[in-house]
Amino acid sequence: QLQASGGGLVQAGDSLRLSCAVSGRSDGVYVMGWFRQAPGKEREFVASIGRAGGTHYGNSVKGRFTISRDGAENTVFLRMNELKPADTAVYYCAVHTGVVVWTQASHYDYWGQGTLVTVSS
Repeated sequence: QLQASGGGLVQAGDSLRLSCAVSGRSDGVYVMGWFRQAPGKEREFVASIGRAGGTHYGNSVKGRFTISRDGAENTVFLRMNELKPADTAVYYCAVHTGVVVWTQASHYDYWGQGTLVTVSS
């Protein structure tokens, strides 16, 4: 089970930190990712992180967003700086139980319920 939190309404230029806690797995999780979906658009890759800390970022968030994890707690974070109205979306966390740090949503096995981020101009 994945529980995402931290979304909200902010102004352009503000920062937010999203969290996603993973429960129910005793063997640990390997790859964790964030995706987002804006109204009327397809789900978009945001960032992913492997168990050893290797990361990938979507082009639209590079340099502004940072993904990190607390391996001991099976929690992943997404620090979002310099937010733009274009970042408005429902943000989903996801888990891949293998070892490859995928950027494609189809490779992820478990998904959270999403948390809404709204950035006003």
